[in-house]
Amino acid sequence: MKIQQLSTQDQNFWQQLDALLAWDSVSDEAVFATVNEIINHVRRRGDAAVVEYTQRFDRLQVSSMQELEIAPERLQVALANLPNVQRTALQQAAERIRRYAEHQKLESWSYTEADGTLLGQQVTALDRVGLYVPGGKAAYPSSVLMNAIPAKVAGVPELIMVVPTPAGEVNELVLAAAAIAGVDRVFAIGGAQAVAALAYGTASIPQVDKIVGPGNIYVATAKRMVFGAVGIDMIAGPSEILVVCDGQTDPDWIAMDLFSQAEHDEDAQAILVSPDASFIQAVQASIEKLLPTMPRQAIITHSLSARGALIQVQDMDEAIQLANYIAPEHLELSVADPQAVLPAIRHAGAIFMGRYTAEALGDYCAGPNHVLPTSRTARFSSPLGVYDFQKRSSLINCSAHAASDLGKLASVLARGEGLIAHANSAEYRIQN
Repeated sequence: MKIQQLSTQDQNFWQQLDALLAWDSVSDEAVFATVNEIINHVRRRGDAAVVEYTQRFDRLQVSSMQELEIAPERLQVALANLPNVQRTALQQAAERIRRYAEHQKLESWSYTEADGTLLGQQVTALDRVGLYVPGGKAAYPSSVLMNAIPAKVAGVPELIMVVPTPAGEVNELVLAAAAIAGVDRVFAIGGAQAVAALAYGTASIPQVDKIVGPGNIYVATAKRMVFGAVGIDMIAGPSEILVVCDGQTDPDWIAMDLFSQAEHDEDAQAILVSPDASFIQAVQASIEKLLPTMPRQAIITHSLSARGALIQVQDMDEAIQLANYIAPEHLELSVADPQAVLPAIRHAGAIFMGRYTAEALGDYCAGPNHVLPTSRTARFSSPLGVYDFQKRSSLINCSAHAASDLGKLASVLARGEGLIAHANSAEYRIQN
């Protein structure tokens, strides 16, 4: 297959690039209407609605929520019965994720001014978090670790996981990952009904403060609609990778790095940027050579044909400029000295530095979170982390002397805004 090749010297390059990057994640009217109906039914009828939707969409013959809760002992059984190599891999990945997350913890702080006023910030964990995990064959235990472990490191006391089990199909790796990550309760439910149950609570499922985790268009739409009643992590688009290469990396490696994101789904995006025209052609040849060996060849082909590109730039400075414009979810700096390039990178979800650092390592076990901003939102968003499960409260404790001085300032400003009760409240504390 031929992947689209662009050059920054093309007259209409920026228009072509914007068209390539464009992604509309807004739900159509039919999806919106369906999700709205499901949310309203769950809000009104609670458990009964969740059970009915689970019977309908997941083809499960159940009559109560009690049948849909997966006992903690079942999670431990799943962990114990895993092949040793899988159990060890999950445990080692979890330890690396936990160790990285520990560095992200925000701590409370305060200071006292000369007039005796204490100012500061108190950091507290969220009380309860909901974790959505896709179920069935398309199940990702790595997502369980990446979403649950930072919440637990933050100090969240209760983590509730929802995972659909279509036609009773349970993914043992997902349950084992939940055991390792310290998930407190698990329900075999999914879709918009699970999001609604977490957001508003039912008799069986307590209301959470925040919902995190990936899902299909119905899940994403439900998360968007319940935002405000609860917090959410983000509305994620298709997976993306941008590889910036100086032309000295093995082209087979780069081709496979592009495949690693393209195989997610047909809408995923994989882009190579390089100043070396002959290297771009070598990568094209590697793509054609390696593609037939891929089990997900059809998905990769569709993804690369629709949204992939090989882009030639004038030099590495222009490559970095382009990378900052694209603001990718995953950025590989496949160059001789990535540390020298790093200060110029302003917008990227995760940065993979050097020729040996494949993006796939970040998906599973490097340590940093794989929940990352997509669709150019890395311009203003960050990876999921411990800080997403912590709140910050401002602290103000005035001494009598400070209250008098600050009261005079507040009085002037409040009266300037015409808020007399504000002014009076401050003036009561002014000492003559």
